[in-house]
Amino acid sequence: MISLDKVKGVGAKSTMLLNRLGIFNVDDLVSHYPYRYDLIKRTNLSEAEELDKVIIDGKVDGAPILIRLKGNLNKMNIRLVTNDGKIVGVSIFNRAFLKNSLTVGTNITVFGKYEKSKNIILASEIRLGLLPKGEKIESVYHGTAGLSSKNIATFINTALMQFGNEITDFIPKSIIEKYNFLNKKTSLNIVHNPSTKEKLKEASIRLKYEELFLFMTKINYLKIKNKNIDNGLNKTYKKENLDELMKSLPFKLTKDQEKVLNEILEDLKSKRRMNRLLQGDVGSGKTIISIIALYANKLSGYQGALMVPTEILAHQHYETIKKVLKDFDVNVKLLIGSLTKKEKEDIHKELEEGKIDIVVGTHALIQGEVQYQNLGLVVTDEQHRFGVLQRTSLKNKGNMPDVLYMSATPIPRTYALTIYGDMDISVIENLPSGRKNIKTYLKSNKEIKDVLQMMYEELKDKHQIYVIAPLIEESETLDLTTVEELKDKMELAFGKDFNIGVVHGKLSNKDKDKIMNEFVNNNIQILISTTVIEVGVDVPNTTMIVIFDANRFGLSTLHQLRGRVGRSTLESKCILISDQDTKRLNIMTKTNDGFEISEEDFQIRGHGDLFGTKQSGDMTFKIANLKEDYKILLQAKKDSEKFLTSKSPEDVKLLETIIEDIKEG
Repeated sequence: MISLDKVKGVGAKSTMLLNRLGIFNVDDLVSHYPYRYDLIKRTNLSEAEELDKVIIDGKVDGAPILIRLKGNLNKMNIRLVTNDGKIVGVSIFNRAFLKNSLTVGTNITVFGKYEKSKNIILASEIRLGLLPKGEKIESVYHGTAGLSSKNIATFINTALMQFGNEITDFIPKSIIEKYNFLNKKTSLNIVHNPSTKEKLKEASIRLKYEELFLFMTKINYLKIKNKNIDNGLNKTYKKENLDELMKSLPFKLTKDQEKVLNEILEDLKSKRRMNRLLQGDVGSGKTIISIIALYANKLSGYQGALMVPTEILAHQHYETIKKVLKDFDVNVKLLIGSLTKKEKEDIHKELEEGKIDIVVGTHALIQGEVQYQNLGLVVTDEQHRFGVLQRTSLKNKGNMPDVLYMSATPIPRTYALTIYGDMDISVIENLPSGRKNIKTYLKSNKEIKDVLQMMYEELKDKHQIYVIAPLIEESETLDLTTVEELKDKMELAFGKDFNIGVVHGKLSNKDKDKIMNEFVNNNIQILISTTVIEVGVDVPNTTMIVIFDANRFGLSTLHQLRGRVGRSTLESKCILISDQDTKRLNIMTKTNDGFEISEEDFQIRGHGDLFGTKQSGDMTFKIANLKEDYKILLQAKKDSEKFLTSKSPEDVKLLETIIEDIKEG
């Protein structure tokens, strides 16, 4: 891997900012793909309507006039003569620093909204220079505070010039020839600097195929490897001891829960290493199944580990396990990053000596210094949050431990069989009795008063509420602006009587956990979040979730968000606010079945629009989208199976590189 400091112009500060975006080397940098493409094309002002978005260019005609407003705000007015001789006014806020560059006769390009009635453009951006002839496709990247989309584009293009020929191509030559693919360097250049839509599509398909081919090769390799392993741990225990735990539970397992538990217990008894995915909708009762499995593993004389993505979720699982197993001889410990050095060292020692039966924690469980005496079962909750390669990290901590992955993300079965092809799959389809369906309402922005009234009714009954801020992708700054505006509105409506908290992407994990704990303890009644509420966090008193700009989310994501409420016998509500895409969102008001919703989502979302905002949250792919590129995935799966049986020296060498990648992950 080529380090970032080898790229010209990337210093220590830029490296730190790139790291914040998950970019740690040149491979990461050149695969930081645009999340959106803008079509830059000159607007004919004569054809523009009132408040249309426009892009025009021309010459500055007259010195700019700077007006100081309240506080540090300012406004600059410019007169512009377009290339076809029209005169138009331009107003832009808070760009005083541009004044000296905008002398009379300077060529500029203006982006903004056209107030036709006043013949004024309210500019969002002014660039020096004229537009090229025809249209230009411009790449837009996710940035971070101190690192703009333009900075990132410069770094990427520099890296491609310096190291483009050294970047590993993971597609075998025979497949490149079979599909007449472009080479990797050319494809990367086109995707970052597209000249036409056609070229962009060709290069995108090639890079998507490579990503999916690499993914499926790893999956199929792990599948073959697991099938050949029959010297796994053979767990034996007295059935009556496990029956004691079952009798102590305050509820009876559903038929679905009994079915999947039997599948898991059979795996534990088998000599074949368990590699199973337990799928179940939010609130379907996966956690209790994992606790029973961990107890059966303990009865067999082995240690168990439960890994979750966040500290607050680790705390919740730890407390649940202790409560369920309180009358049984089980030593349960919590291992998370925020413990003191001494606390961590004590737990490490007890794990190595075999004194701990079950350990619950975050990725702290897979750090190099953590050693287990006899790890027999690894349970990973919300496994999609850890990525494909991390799936192997914890199970390699023991001598062939069984592995159970849990996910509340409903995936159509045929789809799951492909992307989780290296696993057996168990599904809990029905919710436990006593759980009420969450009532879902679709409201327009004009109906916001109704929404506030519904919120007040819940708060009056001493219940709590989640509010999800619009999913803004352009920048962290906009993200924060949106959440602060929303907080102001909530303070205005409810601030006198109720406490309001905010969780957003720029907070440290420590601060996020602090606010989430305040919410868990009901010291905060309304929690506003710019990010998806922590997966699996259980706050039974929360009976309403309000999602602004719901059209920006996929249906499966909305269903996941909805699952943050309805965690008790209290009636719960989900309110989707949107003026767009209401036909798609209506599905949410008709069903609470996550599998039905995921099938609908899979069918509705056809091929993505390159010139729209890319949907995020699909596993950990950088350019491919499992829903949109499913056909490519199926072909990549077929090709990868053939590749794994190839005896050609070139293919064998490439496979060694891929296997090395798996080990490093």
